[in-house]
Amino acid sequence: MPEAVSYRIHLADYDPRWPAMFEEERARLQAAIGEWAADIQHVGSTSIPGIAAKPIIDIAVHLHSLVDALKCITPLVERLGYECLGEFGIPDRIYFRRGTATPLPGKTAGHDRAGRTHQIHMYPLGHDQYAKQIIFRDHLRAHPDASREYEALKRELAARHAGDIEAYANAKSDFVQSILRSAALARSPSSAETERGE
Repeated sequence: MPEAVSYRIHLADYDPRWPAMFEEERARLQAAIGEWAADIQHVGSTSIPGIAAKPIIDIAVHLHSLVDALKCITPLVERLGYECLGEFGIPDRIYFRRGTATPLPGKTAGHDRAGRTHQIHMYPLGHDQYAKQIIFRDHLRAHPDASREYEALKRELAARHAGDIEAYANAKSDFVQSILRSAALARSPSSAETERGE
């Protein structure tokens, strides 16, 4: 019988090593799957300077086509030690995670290798979820007040939903959607005309 996994949401204070950890992994990914990847980006909270995050490096990979995801599975699994979980709840996304024998804070190692260090979200060109991850990251990077608000919300929700990762993620949805709307307004031509007084 598989060992149960005990999970409590753990937010680590911002670690200035996270960008370098991403760059190191991006170099490995480029060597392993670069011929099929149109772009490799650092996303998620560890990509936003100064805010607390679950200490897992989130990576978004933009593929030339979804068929190329099949070509990426073998090098990611056999060469880099990732596990492929298929779409994992998001249509046309392929999700990979890399575990560690040493559980991260807040986790107890079990049958699903709960101590993750990296996770990859792989999308075909044009997938809206890829664009949303980049837009959300860039908006928070450019607006420190919004990033601090997001961090405060995350800490509050982590305490409220300490043992329920799904509830924690769902509770962030309204904030994420509000940021995406703000970013869309900032990029719209009418917004630019208003700023110029036209």
